Amino acid sequence: MRRVFIGKQAILGAALGLSLGYGMVRAAQAIRDRRAPAAPLPTPDARAYGAYKRRLMLVDLVRSTATLAATAFVFADPLEGALRPLPRPLRAPAFVAALTLIDLVRELPTGYVESHVLERINGTSEQTAQAWAIDQLKSGAIGLLLVSGLTAVGETVVRRAPRVWPWALIAGTPVLLMLANVVAPTFIMPLFNKFIPLEGPLEARIRALATRYGVGDAAILRFDMSRQTKKANAFVTGVFGTERIVLADTLIDNFADDETMFVVAHELGHYVRRDPWIAIGLGTTFIAATILIAKRALQASGRTLETAADGARFAFYAQLFTTVASPLLSAASRAIERRADRFAIGATDDPLSGARAFRRLRDQNLAEDEAPKWAEVLFASHPSLKSRIAKLEAAVEH
Repeated sequence: MRRVFIGKQAILGAALGLSLGYGMVRAAQAIRDRRAPAAPLPTPDARAYGAYKRRLMLVDLVRSTATLAATAFVFADPLEGALRPLPRPLRAPAFVAALTLIDLVRELPTGYVESHVLERINGTSEQTAQAWAIDQLKSGAIGLLLVSGLTAVGETVVRRAPRVWPWALIAGTPVLLMLANVVAPTFIMPLFNKFIPLEGPLEARIRALATRYGVGDAAILRFDMSRQTKKANAFVTGVFGTERIVLADTLIDNFADDETMFVVAHELGHYVRRDPWIAIGLGTTFIAATILIAKRALQASGRTLETAADGARFAFYAQLFTTVASPLLSAASRAIERRADRFAIGATDDPLSGARAFRRLRDQNLAEDEAPKWAEVLFASHPSLKSRIAKLEAAVEH
C-alpha cells in the first residue's frame, strides 16, 4: 500500500512539474518575443504549420490532463478548506472562479506564444499584441461568468436532488445548448467583432438562395474577421428565429462571388438539414455519457459529489472520458460536413466553383491538403481538403 501511495505521489508530482515547467518556458518565450518580436517567415509552409499545430494538440492533451490531475488531487482540498467560511451556496462558484482565474493567468503566456506569435510569424494574422490581449481578457471574463453561473446552478441541483442530480443535469443540457445557440451569436460574438448587414449583388444572390430553402428572412451579415486573422470563414447560426448567415470580410474580399456562393450554400446546408439540432442531440448524448461515467468513476474512488474538491475530481474523470470519446464526435462532424458539401453541389450546380473555393481556402488559411490519418481520426472536425476537392472534381465529370 505504501508503494502505491508513493507511486501516486510521484505521478502527481510529475504532473504538477509538467504544468508549471511548461508555463514557465512559455512565459520566458513570451517575454523574449515582446522585447524582440520574431519576424514573419519569408515563405510559410502549410505542412510545417500543420505539423506544429498537431504537436501542440498532443502536448495540450497531456498538459491539460496533468494540470487537472494536479488541481484535483493536490490543490483542491486546501482550496476547499480556505473557502469553508463562505456560505455553502457560494463555495463551489468561488472555488471554480478561483481556479479559472489562476488558469487564465497561467495560460496567458502559452496562448500568446502558441496562438498570437504562431499566427503572426506564419503570416496568417496582423493583429497587434494589445488587440490579442484585449480579446483574451474579454473571453476570459465571459468564461469566468459562465462557468461560475453554471457551477452555482449545478451545485444547487446536486445539493437539492442528491439521488437524481445526474438525470436532472442531463435533462437541462439541451435547454442550455439551445440557449447557447441564441445567446452566443446575438450577444457574445458582437463583443469581439463588428457585424453589419451585407449589401449589394452578393447579398441579393444569397437571399435568393436562402429563400429557396425556407430561410429567406435570415439576417445576412458581414463581420470583420480580419481584426483577428487573414483566414476566411462563413457560418450559419441560430435557432428560434435568430438565424444568421454570416460571412467574414476575408472571404468576401478574396473570393470570387461564385466561390463565395458555394461556401454559403455549404453552410446553408447545415441549416436545411437541421444540423444545429443534430449537434444539440449529439452534444446532449455526449454530455450525458460524460456525467454518468465520471460519477461512476468518482464513486469507485470512494467519494461522492459533496464538496467542491469532489467536483474537481469529477471534472478530471470527465476529461479522461472526453479525451477517449471525442474521436467519435469528430467522426460524426466529418460526416455532417460531407453531407453539407453534397447539399452545396445540388444547391449551386457548380462543383467547379466549390473546388476553386476549397483551394483558395487551403492557400489563404495555410491548410494542408491532407493531414496524417491518425490526426484526422483524433482531431479533425472536417474531411481533408484533398478528399473534398476530389469529390467536387468527380461531380464535375458527371
